[in-house]
Amino acid sequence: MNFKKLAEVQRKLSKKIVEKPLDISKVKRIAAVDVSYKGDRARGAFVLCSFPSCEVLKTKVAETEVSFPYIPTYFFLRETRSILMVLKGEEFDVLLVEGHGRAHPRGYGLASHIGLLINKPTIGVAKRPLRGTKDFVKVGKAYVSVGNLIDLDSAKKIVETINENGYPKPLRIADKLSKGAENGRY
Repeated sequence: MNFKKLAEVQRKLSKKIVEKPLDISKVKRIAAVDVSYKGDRARGAFVLCSFPSCEVLKTKVAETEVSFPYIPTYFFLRETRSILMVLKGEEFDVLLVEGHGRAHPRGYGLASHIGLLINKPTIGVAKRPLRGTKDFVKVGKAYVSVGNLIDLDSAKKIVETINENGYPKPLRIADKLSKGAENGRY
C-alpha cells in the first residue's frame, strides 16, 4: 500500500469538507456510531436518540470481516465499511462518530470521511487527541472536532447538550453495544 498517495488523497479530500454553523433548534434526532474488533471480526453499533432529551429511540449492530489492518491516521480505511453497513436505511439529523474529523494530521479523519460519504452533519468525538493536531475542543473527557457540514461551535454545543459523565451519551451506548454488552454474543 502506498501511504504517501493515501496521505495525499486525504489532504485533497479535506478540501471538500464544509464547515458551517448548524441551526441546532432544527436538530431532532442524533445518531452515534462506534466499531469494536475481536479477531478478524468488526462489529459496528448504531444508536439513535432524540435531541435534546437524548432518549434512546433505536439501536442496531452489524458484524463484518475486518478488511484493513490498524494503521494510525488511516483509521478511516478500517472502519468505514462497518459504519456504512450499520447506517444503511437510518434517518437522523446529526451523526457522532467515534474518531477524529478535522483534528487529524491531514485534516481528514474518520468523521470527515463518513460525513463526506453520507452528506450529513457529522461530529468527530475521540477519547484523546492525535499528536500535533489542533482544530478540536475538549468537552468533558471528549475531544470534539468537525466532521462535515457543521462548525466547531455548533459541534461543541451539541456534545455539551448530550454529555453525560464526561462523554456523549449516544457514543457511550454505541461503544458498549459494539463490544457486545447488550446481547452477550460478542
